[in-house]
Amino acid sequence: MGNVVYKLEKAGLAAAGAAFRVAFYVCVAVLIFWCGKHAYTFGYQVFNQEAMSPGDGQEVSVMIPEGADDYQIAQILERNGLIADARVFYVQEFFTDFRGAMHPGTYTLSTAYTPGRIMGILAGQDEEDEEQ
Repeated sequence: MGNVVYKLEKAGLAAAGAAFRVAFYVCVAVLIFWCGKHAYTFGYQVFNQEAMSPGDGQEVSVMIPEGADDYQIAQILERNGLIADARVFYVQEFFTDFRGAMHPGTYTLSTAYTPGRIMGILAGQDEEDEEQ
């Protein structure tokens, strides 16, 4: 009788261990899928610059304070509805010639401007010279 109980306990532990492994692998697969989906979405937003509003957009007056770093500027633009995500704008700015070149001041920007155009204006490039 003791031998039968031992075999049942051993079989139960093996089944529980197998179930745990399956659950663990499913969780890992879901995590990998979730991370991949978010990485793809973030990368798509970085390289696919879109304006907040199609057409003419809406003009917004924005004040960039003295000493604001690039991420703080991105947060100001996000709060004013000129960009969708400050993190995406910060990464976009990192890969451009405007990196660290944005100046403080008061600007009138449109929600129809792409992030690249906004960066150019904040860096002192004339609106007419912008190719976006």
